[in-house]
Amino acid sequence: MSGKEKTARPKKATTSFGYRDVPEEKRQDLVNDVFSSVANRYDVMNDAMSGGLHRLWKNHLINRLRPKPGLALLDVAGGTGDIAFRFLEALGNDPAPKVPKVTVCDINPEMLDVGRGRAMDRGFWKDIEWVEGNAEKLPFEDNRFDAVTIAFGIRNVTHIEKAVAEAHRVLKPGGKYLVLEFSSTTVPMIRDIYDWYSFNVIPKMGKAITDDEASYQYLVESIRKFPAPKVFEGYLKKAGFKRVFKDQLAGGVVTLYGGWKV
Repeated sequence: MSGKEKTARPKKATTSFGYRDVPEEKRQDLVNDVFSSVANRYDVMNDAMSGGLHRLWKNHLINRLRPKPGLALLDVAGGTGDIAFRFLEALGNDPAPKVPKVTVCDINPEMLDVGRGRAMDRGFWKDIEWVEGNAEKLPFEDNRFDAVTIAFGIRNVTHIEKAVAEAHRVLKPGGKYLVLEFSSTTVPMIRDIYDWYSFNVIPKMGKAITDDEASYQYLVESIRKFPAPKVFEGYLKKAGFKRVFKDQLAGGVVTLYGGWKV
């Protein structure tokens, strides 16, 4: 073999961005671009494309969480504040002096800016700590929170298993982890309607409401690339969560996953 023969270069790792394969190191920037583009109209679009059902699904998460005074909650990828506000509303007139009562961590500064503005409007400006950070490397110490939630955000994480492991790390023993995410339903009639609506209506709705069709094309594709419920349950168990469960909602279109750190 000639000494001049070139050594083959190792292939760069790739991952999915919707139906496209992209270099792993570029995916997070692409996801950030999506949410920076739609941040100001994100919640309006959620109402429009779900017919308001996302509110019921998030309320189901809060019911499973069982908010109580003094519970330290971390909501990951919750920049616009939807879960945080529901948590605080469920607490009502909480006499506990702890401030803030909930921490929101999101990697996207534009989404956090929207959340801060909404918190001011609702009178929650003292009750929430807003932190810019990556779900795969949370900027918090071990065993800090009583509960960690993430609603419709984990499918946008490049390394899902790392995000699950990080949630386990920052939870106190006895803490609860809740993940609300879209699923690819296997119920034939629902699946056919869901697929038609997702690919033919949602991107066009995104164009009309946010002037961004491409971002919502990615979002509907990302749902189909997300692991099946049994696979995601396996990630929870591998990270160390116990008493893992799943609540399948809307015929399997949405699933709430949960588990406890012991």
